[in-house]
Amino acid sequence: MEIRQNKLTRQWIIFAPNRKKRPKDFRKEKTREELPEYDKDCPFCAGNEELLVHPFIIETPGINYNPWQTRVLPNKYPALEPDKSTFRSMEGIYIKMPGYGKHEIFIDHPKHNICIGLMKNEEVRAVIETYWMRYNELMKDVRNLMVIIFKNHGPEAGASLSHSHSQLISTGMVPSHLRVQAEEAQRYYDDNGRCVMCDIVGFESKYRERVIIENNSFISFIPYAAEVPFEIWIVPKRHEANFGDISEEERITFAEILREAMKKLYEKLNDPDFNYVIISAPRYKAGEPHLHWYLRIMPHLTTRAGFEIGSGIFINPSLPEEDASFLKD
Repeated sequence: MEIRQNKLTRQWIIFAPNRKKRPKDFRKEKTREELPEYDKDCPFCAGNEELLVHPFIIETPGINYNPWQTRVLPNKYPALEPDKSTFRSMEGIYIKMPGYGKHEIFIDHPKHNICIGLMKNEEVRAVIETYWMRYNELMKDVRNLMVIIFKNHGPEAGASLSHSHSQLISTGMVPSHLRVQAEEAQRYYDDNGRCVMCDIVGFESKYRERVIIENNSFISFIPYAAEVPFEIWIVPKRHEANFGDISEEERITFAEILREAMKKLYEKLNDPDFNYVIISAPRYKAGEPHLHWYLRIMPHLTTRAGFEIGSGIFINPSLPEEDASFLKD
């Protein structure tokens, strides 16, 4: 038994080797659904535009004979709505605000049966460029204090459609767990004069037990205190708080390492359900020296139980070093 602390949050994670499976045993014993290139009932497939409720916000030019490459449109069932205000008010002892925000869908590829791990580099590059364009466009609106870009893949991760897609939600508030993470990073910087994520990247680059993939601009590794088996972080080597500030070259190398990480999960674990999210600095924090953006991938290979829900402490039955070795093998 071992308990490790996450340097970003100071949250404790219990590692229970006596409950663990071998890394290869996390591979889902399932028959992959053989999806067609085109599904006549899928609103995201090329040629099915009449099934969409909203017009496109943007569409990028096609690659490899595709009619288009990515599309962005408003979510048909939005969690938040752009015509609301951000005014806070009191209801007795409670505080509330209207449901302001924007909720957009990214169609990652025109074909129904292509996921990130099976795309070509230039196709993933188009996805990242689309993320970057929409992120920067929405951050121009001062009402948006935070923009979160995320992907749900598979029913256990909350995906309702099998066609590869991502989402963006902007909000007029910043959730407390991101505030706590920023406060921990500020505390670390005040104590050490350095960014905590930069120190994590430096340590992982030197000892390499948990590193999976690395290129000129990014490093991908399983974190020391991974909450779940095969959790993966993709982190820029250059210190930058804001995803929207990355260069064209960094967008290219980010796409390459994301594709490779997704391909490893697809092949090694038989296409597991997962969520990934780009965690970036909120508005007014983009220039802070203690914040560092990154992408976090969370496969759904275990289920949270009563102790985890009650305590907020995760129990991970798989050691990060063994998971990293399995993915690299």
